[in-house]
Amino acid sequence: MSWLITKYLVTAAVVVVVSEAAKLSDRLGGFIAALPLVTVLTLIWLHIEDQPPAKVANHAWYTFWYVLPTLPMFLVFPALLSQMGFWPTLLTCLVITVVCFGLLTLVGPPGLR
Repeated sequence: MSWLITKYLVTAAVVVVVSEAAKLSDRLGGFIAALPLVTVLTLIWLHIEDQPPAKVANHAWYTFWYVLPTLPMFLVFPALLSQMGFWPTLLTCLVITVVCFGLLTLVGPPGLR
């Protein structure tokens, strides 16, 4: 149980660091958020928990492919925010992301279909 609590605390700390850095500097916050910190932590957790190498490798492979459909929202969000406001923009970006995930399942590698 203490291992699970440690994982929660370390992972939550990453989110807090990103949000606090973003308050200080948009660029720094974006840079830290763009780093694959959660994925790296997950790979570390899987390794420490003696998961098979294939499981760890599969996690990295799927993460690569599942990041791609999220990228368009980062371009659309700033463009729409001043026109639509925060919540409508966030909802629009959510819909765009869901559509992009759907497209990925149609045109992505066979393992994602």
